[in-house]
Amino acid sequence: MPIDLRSDTITQPTQGMRDAIATAEVGDDVLGDDPTVNQLERYVAGLLGKEAAVFMPSGTMTNQIALRTHTEPGDEVILESLALIYYYVGGGPAALSGVRCRLVKGDRGVFTARDLEQVLRPTDVHFPRTKLVCLENTHNRGGGRIYPLSEIRAISKVCQQHGLKLHLDGARLWNACIAQNISEVDYVEAFDSVSVCFSKGLGAPVGSALAGSKAFIERARRFRKMLGGGMRQAGMMAAGAIYGLKHHRAHLREDHFNAQTLAQGLQSIAGIEIDPQTVETNIVLFQTKVLPAQVLAERLKLKGVYVLPVGPNTIRAVTNLMVNEQQINQVPDLVELALNNA
Repeated sequence: MPIDLRSDTITQPTQGMRDAIATAEVGDDVLGDDPTVNQLERYVAGLLGKEAAVFMPSGTMTNQIALRTHTEPGDEVILESLALIYYYVGGGPAALSGVRCRLVKGDRGVFTARDLEQVLRPTDVHFPRTKLVCLENTHNRGGGRIYPLSEIRAISKVCQQHGLKLHLDGARLWNACIAQNISEVDYVEAFDSVSVCFSKGLGAPVGSALAGSKAFIERARRFRKMLGGGMRQAGMMAAGAIYGLKHHRAHLREDHFNAQTLAQGLQSIAGIEIDPQTVETNIVLFQTKVLPAQVLAERLKLKGVYVLPVGPNTIRAVTNLMVNEQQINQVPDLVELALNNA
């Protein structure tokens, strides 16, 4: 079996999850009749301390519908410059919501309340209306960096002062909560809306949820239908998500431990550059100093280790449910062999 570290999206359902999916009670979700979807939405809303939630096929959809629900065409959304909502969605904000993205350069994905204040526009007919601020926790292209709760609260105060809504792309919120020992309710209290994902570290085959006020979710459901996200017997997918939330969240601690183990092992290899202090959750970014990242990734694949080049000399490895500690301990030696073409 290969050691697949390309992403935590490669996770496959465990046997317990497969059993839950196979025996799920289902109905027509668009008509509100799927009891398992309804159960998941209530459960997620409770976990996040929000009034309501809606189940969707993907985190791309939950985030883009959050933008559309909070804004009108011509409005402006403020995001960190490498935010997934902007970076990896094929121009979605412009195409689906007609909004302008104002980008803030952060430190590995994290910008501050002061940074936010410096990009806010005055009220003027020449400018778009700023309506929404989006944060990402943990930050994907920031190497799984955790957004400090103190900074979130400071940003929230700025938003309140200027009448702005605050949205969280919380695809890996579960990782941040485990790593910081902070409850989901406390971590997202400041946000008007939250997107969470079930198909990454939790191991469900598909699905995300968007949470917020009842009025916000009612409006979001309209856009979900408009964009083709209304599903029928979706209870089987929802059952996988429920199982992941109840049985796999604690496993994220092991993913974090394995990521740190990997970072420590890579640090000792000549030709590899990495600072283990920057590895806060399950994403490991490291630099190749003697080979292009693509070449090293191809050599590693021949040795049964799958990683993802994310820059000319940058490789990403993501620990996940499918890879155990014993396999992780093999990776540094295989990287060293691949560097030497041995």
